[in-house]
Amino acid sequence: MFSREELKSVDSRYFNIITVDDYDVTIQSRNTGHYWYLHSTDVPGDTACIIFHKHKYSHPYHQHGRGNSLRQAIRSIQSHDRWQMNERNR
Repeated sequence: MFSREELKSVDSRYFNIITVDDYDVTIQSRNTGHYWYLHSTDVPGDTACIIFHKHKYSHPYHQHGRGNSLRQAIRSIQSHDRWQMNERNR
């Protein structure tokens, strides 16, 4: 389960926040427009959070990775955004 502190730390200036509850967070990056669904497994360690991703609303989600916390998942998304905006477009 995501803590209240973690849930409050999701930056609404960086993300459009679509849904948030104790186990699931759905957000859209304002930078890339990509959608992200983060699920808490309640399993400690590297599998605590599963990260799903899609490029457009109409696309299906695919698993993008895993993290040990919501904060780590957010950092991973921001890193992906930087790559998407800088490296991929070269």
